[in-house]
Amino acid sequence: MIIGIPKEIKDQESRVAIIPGAVSDLIKVADKILIEKGAGELSGIKDEEYKDAGATIVDSAKEVWEKSDIIYKVKEPLKEEYKYFREGQIIYTYLHLASNQELTDALIENKVTGLAFETVQMETGLLPLLRPMSEIAGRMAVQEGAQYLTKPKGGRGILMQGVPGVRPANVVVVGAGTVGTAATRIAVGMGARVTVLDVNIDALTKLHNIFPDKIETLYSNPLNIEEAVKNADLVISTVLIPGSRAPQLIKEDMVKQMKEGSVIVDVAIDQGGSTDLTKGRPTTHSDPVFLEHGVIHYAVANIPGAVAMTSTYALSNATTKYAKAIAQFGLKASMERFPELAKGLNTYKGQITYKPVAEATGYDYKEPEIEE
Repeated sequence: MIIGIPKEIKDQESRVAIIPGAVSDLIKVADKILIEKGAGELSGIKDEEYKDAGATIVDSAKEVWEKSDIIYKVKEPLKEEYKYFREGQIIYTYLHLASNQELTDALIENKVTGLAFETVQMETGLLPLLRPMSEIAGRMAVQEGAQYLTKPKGGRGILMQGVPGVRPANVVVVGAGTVGTAATRIAVGMGARVTVLDVNIDALTKLHNIFPDKIETLYSNPLNIEEAVKNADLVISTVLIPGSRAPQLIKEDMVKQMKEGSVIVDVAIDQGGSTDLTKGRPTTHSDPVFLEHGVIHYAVANIPGAVAMTSTYALSNATTKYAKAIAQFGLKASMERFPELAKGLNTYKGQITYKPVAEATGYDYKEPEIEE
């Protein structure tokens, strides 16, 4: 198989799917690895490093797409890339189809095999290809939120850790999963007063044990969410249902009760948004926030792209194993070896093969019958 890595074209998306070390590993089993010229530059990786590792550098995205059996990338294909879709081609990336009807339709129409990083799932529930970016997004959510709490950014003018005699920022984290845990760690480290909400008591217990006497934990129900959000300076919303649209737990009426200049960071925006006001309203690194009811909303859909060097290496470390398996054994045998990979299959031969995506996009679900 030929593996192709095109340059990312999403707004200020500086990551690349593969690092030189992964190239040297994959080239042992792949027929060829094609990388678009300059694809790694914003992650600090030069074309020469890829060439030295065994890759072939090509001049255009068109050549990568047209010659490759597997397109290995970071973010979902954009409309400008749909023209390259062809039957049987494998696209291995973050797809987030539940919130992207247009992309779903294009993949189905062209009978593209869509392997979504975000739905590859272990029996334990762990999402191994989402986890590294979730950890980064959680950390950055607090950093970005802290910036927008400052007056020059339009915020309330609050320092996260406060000073002696002046209270610290009140940070509310909705969700105690990977993103929520990472956000909590940074917020606690910055000296904020932190409240974490979740329906999973085991997850709350784990956080309570990690940060004894540093955080408050609350069971997530509408009343507790409303009370916590109303008093928050910064809200980090992280709720995720694998492959499905994110639920909107933070309602507009709750936002109306927040103080002017408070900040909401929606880390679930890739899955459609987890608040009433961010739902279907993603922002970009070029224009990251909007103001509603006096509250600053940060809803950037590719938060880890801002720290491309860290993110690229973390993502490649996680995803290379499965790319290597597909190149070496083919799709069917790879899924037999790694059952978690089967859950990453979202589209196949013009059918939706992941139930939550089918439910979100209006297609019938089809149990995949993978050919050799």
